[in-house]
Amino acid sequence: MAKIKVANPVVDIDGDEMTRIIWQFIKDKLIFPYLEIDLDYYDLSIQKRDETGDQITIDAANAIKKHGVGVKCATITPDEARVEEFSLKKMWKSPNGTIRNILGGVIFREPIIIRNVPRLVPGWTQPIIVGRHAFGDQYRATDFRFPGKGKLTITFKGEDGSVIEHEVYDAPSAGVAMAMYNLDESIIDFARASFNYALQRGVPCYLPTKNTILKAYDGRFKDLFQEIFDKEFKDAYAEKKIWYEHRLIDDMVASALKWSGGYVWACKNYDGDVQSDIVAQGFGSLGLMTSVLMTPDGKTVEAEAAHGTVTRHFRQHQRGEQTSTNPIASIFAWTRGLAHRAKLDGNADLARFAQTLEKVCIETVEAGFMTKDLALLVGPDQNWLTTTGFLDKIESNLQKAMAA
Repeated sequence: MAKIKVANPVVDIDGDEMTRIIWQFIKDKLIFPYLEIDLDYYDLSIQKRDETGDQITIDAANAIKKHGVGVKCATITPDEARVEEFSLKKMWKSPNGTIRNILGGVIFREPIIIRNVPRLVPGWTQPIIVGRHAFGDQYRATDFRFPGKGKLTITFKGEDGSVIEHEVYDAPSAGVAMAMYNLDESIIDFARASFNYALQRGVPCYLPTKNTILKAYDGRFKDLFQEIFDKEFKDAYAEKKIWYEHRLIDDMVASALKWSGGYVWACKNYDGDVQSDIVAQGFGSLGLMTSVLMTPDGKTVEAEAAHGTVTRHFRQHQRGEQTSTNPIASIFAWTRGLAHRAKLDGNADLARFAQTLEKVCIETVEAGFMTKDLALLVGPDQNWLTTTGFLDKIESNLQKAMAA
C-alpha cells in the first residue's frame, strides 16, 4: 500500500516519562508506516527544557504558529520534588501554559465515547465539548483580607485622566474582598474560537453566564458573543442547521444532565475548570479525553492528551516490569492534529486515515481488548492487555482496516 503524502509539516512535540515511551510507539507503528510526513520535532522533556532555559518550548509554540498544526505529548510541570529529582535550574512553568500564551485561542476538551465503557451519566450518548476561556477572572484576580470595619471601594483611572469609582461595601467588621477583570478583545477571541470549533464539528454552541447577577461583567460576555455571532457566524450556522444560545449557568448545568450531549459548551474560566472535570468523569474516564487548542480564526490547532505523564507506570517500566497504560488519548492527539492538517491542505486521504485510526481504537476496545484502567470500569471479569499488547492489537487492526 502506498503511503499517504502529507504536503506540509506537523510540529511533533515530545514529552516525558511513560507517555514519551507510548509517543514513540505511536509514531513507529501507527504513523510512519502509513504517512509520508515531515515532522518538525521538538523535545520538550524536562531535561531539554532545563538545558535550553525553556527556550525550546517557545520555539515549539512558534513552529506551531508557522505550520498551523502541532501534536503534543504529555509533559512534566515541575514542583519542588521534581526540581530536586532532575537537579533543575528552576521550577519551570507549565509548557502548556507557555504554548497557550503564545498561540492564544481556547482549549476544547471532548470525551471519546466507547460503548462498553460505562458512563456515570448514562444519558450522555454524544460528546459534550467543553471550551474553556483561559484569561482573567478568578485566575488573575486580586484578593485580600481586610482587618476590620471600613469602606471598601474600587477605582479605575483612565489614561485620559478619567476616574470611575464605586463604593463596594461599608464593612462593619473584618472580611475578605476580591477584584477581577477581563478584556473585550479576549472575550471576542473566545467567542470566535468557540463558534469556529462548533461550526467545524457541526454542533450547536452554548454560552452560560450569570448575567442576571453580574449584569455588567457577565453581561459583557453575553453581549459580545451575540454581536460576533450575528455579524460573522449566523448565516453559516443556519446553513449547517445548528444554533447558538446563551443560557444561565444554573439552567445549563441542569440541562446538561438531561440532554444527551452533542454540543460545544463555551465556559468562562472558572466554570471551564470545574465543568471539564465533571464531564470527563461523567463519561467514564480521564484517560478518554481529547484536548485541542484552537486559535480564534480556526486556522491553528495544537492537539494533546488531556492527562499527565503517568509517573507510576514509568517507574514500573524503569524496573523492567510490564505496565498497562492507556494510549488512546495520545493516539487521538495525533488523529486530531492530522485531521486539521488534512483540512488545511485539502487532503481527503489524510482525513480518512485520521478517522480510520480513531475508529480502530474505539472498535478494538468495543471488541473486548483494552488496558487495565478501562477493564476495571467494565467489570471484574474483563480481561486486559499490557501497554505493548494493546498497542500491538491496535497496530494489527489498523493494518486490516487500511488494507480493506
